[in-house]
Amino acid sequence: PLTLEEVQMLVELFYLPYHHGALAQELLEHFRWLRANSLSVGVPATAPDACGGTRWRGRAQSFQLLCARTCRLHSRFVSAAGRALLYDLHPYLWDIRNMLLAASAFVLWLGCQSITAPILLGRDAEPWARRGGLFGELQALLPVGNSCDLFYHPPPLFPSSQLYLLRPLLPLDKVGAVAWRGSRSEVSQELQDELSCAPTLPGRLLGSFLSLSPEYTFVLEDEGGPCGYAAGALHAEGFLQQRDSSWLPAIRHKYPPDLGAGGPALGQEAVLFFHAEPLAVPQPVLRRFPSLVQLGTAPRVLDVGASRSLALCLLSALRANGSRGVFCQVSDADRQQLSFYSKLG
Repeated sequence: PLTLEEVQMLVELFYLPYHHGALAQELLEHFRWLRANSLSVGVPATAPDACGGTRWRGRAQSFQLLCARTCRLHSRFVSAAGRALLYDLHPYLWDIRNMLLAASAFVLWLGCQSITAPILLGRDAEPWARRGGLFGELQALLPVGNSCDLFYHPPPLFPSSQLYLLRPLLPLDKVGAVAWRGSRSEVSQELQDELSCAPTLPGRLLGSFLSLSPEYTFVLEDEGGPCGYAAGALHAEGFLQQRDSSWLPAIRHKYPPDLGAGGPALGQEAVLFFHAEPLAVPQPVLRRFPSLVQLGTAPRVLDVGASRSLALCLLSALRANGSRGVFCQVSDADRQQLSFYSKLG
């Protein structure tokens, strides 16, 4: 059964509509302070404000621990609560779990910014446009703000106690593989099949992002290891030009067209993919939607809330650095990706 401490945490998360309990208040205070003081992040240790960066990282760690406790509470609640109570309260706890996954990863991402501090944009929403409670307050603090409502999803009919971790790409991750622990835990079925047939090839889905825009790459993990990704390019036009002028020629030289000849069909297809000319993106699209995004999850990720958190975190990072719109490229024959993006809204 739930412990007394867990019940107290649950009460503090849903104390009163306009009055939060101690846990919720602490989450909000940390998040507000971390966002407002993100300029102190990435300061070299020899700089005068080095102590400011140390303080920021200390509070960021406290915020991460609170987020992790709340995510564990969601998992425990699904496993231990009675059915009637579970179905009454789960939608609210599920919403907060998803928002905290995105907020936690966004704070981690802020801590990785070592070149230029992000420009946190966003306007205060009209009171009637904002959801109430802790969820609404957290949503308003993310750079995408009320845009989150574009991605509304009802809670799952069958609640899952699966624990997730969402984080930015880390230097310890293996470049080109994002530390996918073996070919059987890849991000998508397409990539899994591709790498099992041609394990020496870099993932065609992620290779250009990992090489040219690693600072906007996020990884979703469950208890089985990495199970999802979100990748983006802030300035898509420059990214696509660099991909076509430098990254693709290097990959084509490394993997000539005849490399996959005589091998499995999927392995040959993966090689030929790099030698096909990519379709040009129309200028009107690039002017209106200057950033490029790409997301995917493994088939075992059935909780759309985790996918939504991936999208919100990536969009928040892009929005924080000034992006005013995003687009994604999908083949009209790729039913899996079309279904995935449609479910995300």
